[in-house]
Amino acid sequence: MSVLLIEHAIKKIRNGVADERTILNDVSLTLNSGDFVTIVGGNGAGKSTLFNTVTGTLPLNGGQVFLDGKNVTNLGEEKRAKYLGRVFQDPKMGTAPRMTVAENLLLAERRGQKRLLRSRKLNERKAYFKELCAKVGNGLEDHLDTPTGHLSGGQRQALSLLMATIERPELLLLDEHTAALDPKTSKNIMSLTNDLVAENNLTCMMITHQMEDALKYGNRLLLLKKGAIVKDLNKAEKEKLTLTDLLLFFEEDL
Repeated sequence: MSVLLIEHAIKKIRNGVADERTILNDVSLTLNSGDFVTIVGGNGAGKSTLFNTVTGTLPLNGGQVFLDGKNVTNLGEEKRAKYLGRVFQDPKMGTAPRMTVAENLLLAERRGQKRLLRSRKLNERKAYFKELCAKVGNGLEDHLDTPTGHLSGGQRQALSLLMATIERPELLLLDEHTAALDPKTSKNIMSLTNDLVAENNLTCMMITHQMEDALKYGNRLLLLKKGAIVKDLNKAEKEKLTLTDLLLFFEEDL
């Protein structure tokens, strides 16, 4: 059974009374368990719109979305959240700034559970959280009691990634999650990402403008243009691509 199935997705927006624009044009896509799909495309190609229709942020004008075999087309964001983990481009979007690192992790660990009036037992989880953060390699384990708003951008994005994967999601969505980071930090976050995906056998989609990352990571590559998937390359096809091939795709998009 597929983790994600999109059938003939159509999304249109109106820029004026008579100006209608199609931003997803009959998109169909299947992700099976363990797929790590990298997605590239120019501005306005439909990449973020694709993610937002999966999460329920944007309703479709036509087509259907299935998560883990369940038709979620008419379900809102809150109903789909139990299936998904998402990391955004902005490190500030994935964490609560006034809560400590440990508190953020505890909140993520209980995602989807019923809220009850009981002791949160934070101290009992700190040893595990310290061990988890130590895998990152940027000193995050020494900041369990630090408010997240005081962290560096790289530490905060690493925390966002840990939070998105601490309770194994059916589908992990990475929305240009290294774009706001410096090259060294971006490289470290991508290495952490690859390790987490592999260790937990996660099914993942990653939007990126870093062509080297698009080629290096994942077992599939999607190329989007004008709201449509124009190429869906498997691992063998992807390995034959060069950086020049990808750059040429963008030149043709002009």
